[in-house]
Amino acid sequence: MGVEAHATNERVTGRRWTVRLDPVGRGRADVRVSCSRPACAAQVLPTAAAGRTAAIAHLKAHLRAGPAPRPSVHCACRAEECHTHIRPAGPRERPAPWRCGGAVVLAVVTDREGRWWQVMECCSRCAAAHPNAKVVATAPAAEAPARSDGFRTAAAGPAAPATPGGPTATTPTFSAAGPHFSHSATATGTAVPQQASAPRSDSRSAPRSARPTRRRPPRGRIAQRLVPHDLRPVALRDELTELGELFRAYQARTEPDLAMLADLHARKAEAFHAWAEATADTGLRLDAQRAEQAAATARLQHLHRIGQAPDGEGPAVARLLTAPAQWNHARAVLAHVAENAPLPGAEARLLVVMVTLRTAQSGIGNLVGQDIKGLPLQDPQHLVGQLVESGWLGLSGTVDELIASRPENPTRITVPSLTPDEDDPGPFTFGRKLRPKLSGWAQRVVGEKKLRKGKTEADVRLLALALATGADGEGRLGPGGEGIGLDGLSSWCSVDPADLPDLVDRLTAADWLAEADVTDTLLTGRLTERVLPLGCPLT
Repeated sequence: MGVEAHATNERVTGRRWTVRLDPVGRGRADVRVSCSRPACAAQVLPTAAAGRTAAIAHLKAHLRAGPAPRPSVHCACRAEECHTHIRPAGPRERPAPWRCGGAVVLAVVTDREGRWWQVMECCSRCAAAHPNAKVVATAPAAEAPARSDGFRTAAAGPAAPATPGGPTATTPTFSAAGPHFSHSATATGTAVPQQASAPRSDSRSAPRSARPTRRRPPRGRIAQRLVPHDLRPVALRDELTELGELFRAYQARTEPDLAMLADLHARKAEAFHAWAEATADTGLRLDAQRAEQAAATARLQHLHRIGQAPDGEGPAVARLLTAPAQWNHARAVLAHVAENAPLPGAEARLLVVMVTLRTAQSGIGNLVGQDIKGLPLQDPQHLVGQLVESGWLGLSGTVDELIASRPENPTRITVPSLTPDEDDPGPFTFGRKLRPKLSGWAQRVVGEKKLRKGKTEADVRLLALALATGADGEGRLGPGGEGIGLDGLSSWCSVDPADLPDLVDRLTAADWLAEADVTDTLLTGRLTERVLPLGCPLT
């Protein structure tokens, strides 16, 4: 017994290593592929696609050449006390750390963006707790005494013969497909012992360890809940199990499908209501109500995205920016400019907005003279020169060259405060494809036909931008149509609050606003039908 206890205490922690895909430098397309194993040298590839292919090939080579998972090691997650697996507490339960258990497996965990791949030698329960994990090999079952942490390894049994032409139970296999897990031995690759046929008298006299083991059917999992194997009716149990698999498959998708997500949430709500009726569980009933709300939200977002009206209420507004995420990013850019504008005044604020949207992704962009001269600025050369002198803006040439530049020969500009580096990724989180959409949206608002023909000044156009992002889906100003505070509007437009009524009158004359009313603290009203496509509704 003493020897066995000593051997248990001397068990080593499972292996863990990471393959990463990182940019080589700012403004460069090439990427670096690195591996945390000491013998692996970094590679530099010309594109992200080539780097991702090389990273996966490097990982496959490790999996093919490396040893199979060892049944006697400690779970790699156990060394970190399973902090990533702590289940959040419900209304009447305390949080409990994840408990390791099951066979030792070799799992590959990756992020959804495909920037890193981590291989872990861990228990099957911890592998299943990682939403983006893929089990590539399972350790063979081995007899072992009780462990010091209260668990026992899988029972010993002879390995089943390998299928001709197929991989063995411990042969690592890797696929770029989404994660799939199972707690049963056959699903994870462990061979089930096959018993030879024998007379009844011999089978009765055989020792217990040699008899076939009766196994319960695998249990499904949905929304961090395990589906009881004895749940009745059986159709409800099967529906919950299938829904859990469908939700995990949806999370592995590279592109969202809001219509599919809405249907899944609707099915979940119906199934959870039936589950709550069968078990009298209040928590399940609350989860069902939340699923109904999620289904309604996803369906509304889908209708907004495809330009249809909810519940057949007529044609929806065909908005320039179509998704709630795009509307929130537009508001984030305006809020950033309001807090970090380098110069006072409405004209400087308007120019900073347009330049920020040109350089928001990398801090680098292109401008031509028409971009500057198309704005309502009294002295554009002087204003651009002030931004350069303040250090906020950098030019590849002179101010006069920028004003004279044409589309075939644009001027390179930089905004150092927006340039990301290793310590600061920058103030914005949207991608490269969204940046030109946001810039085009702002140009459409600022250069709207009636605002341009009315020769409105910069402060009026700044107010138009603020109201376009401050109305609901029906065009009513403020959350719930309750209005927008004058202090926030005057600060954003860089004008005195007393000047706001005149700006509102000019927007009303330009058919931007209707039913506008300015009180001591609020501006109420609504955007006209004509400019609703330019709006970013409050959600």
